[in-house]
Amino acid sequence: MQIKNEMKVKFLSKSSNESFARVVVAAFVSQLDPTIEELADIKTAVSEAVTNSIIHGYENCNGYVSVECKIIDDFVEIIVQDEGKGIEDIELARQPLYTTHPELERSGMGFTVMETFMDKIEVESNLNKGTKVKMIKKINGSRQ
Repeated sequence: MQIKNEMKVKFLSKSSNESFARVVVAAFVSQLDPTIEELADIKTAVSEAVTNSIIHGYENCNGYVSVECKIIDDFVEIIVQDEGKGIEDIELARQPLYTTHPELERSGMGFTVMETFMDKIEVESNLNKGTKVKMIKKINGSRQ
């Protein structure tokens, strides 16, 4: 497996930057000639991961979120990482409908959405050090 291309961006944990992250990743992945559906899946998963970092990682304070993308053969690997408060129980957080902020009308479906739209996700987290979500998707694209 060979890395064909890669990029990394870092931005403040402001909710207005969630759409920025989606667009940047979509533009980068477009070189693989994905279908509209594949691109929509990736944008949705990135949106969920970045939103989780902003809302849960940093809550009411500012920090940085980084998004790294690698194209490896016909796969895209996307890493969304923060240096926020971390996740106490990753397995619980990955359960559908689980939310730590019901008062914010959060649906608790972030990880479920990521798992639905990507082929694989891995979550690493350390309390008070941050969370790293790695998502992988095979791009079949419109070429085939």
